[in-house]
Amino acid sequence: KEKPLQGKVVAVGEGKLLTSGQIHPLRIKVGDRVLYERYGYKEFTDDNEEYLIMKEEDVLMILK
Repeated sequence: KEKPLQGKVVAVGEGKLLTSGQIHPLRIKVGDRVLYERYGYKEFTDDNEEYLIMKEEDVLMILK
């Protein structure tokens, strides 16, 4: 099995929109180091910088 990957959070959204219309806030914040599995994200490149876009539930762990 492949080992999880590690990255640093550079941006987050407002949270998850619930069926009630309320926003559930995110636990992850800018600057957090996280572990995530390969293939649980979408890749995005801007000005030769590579970014990964993923849902909070695809993050395995926030590292301290």
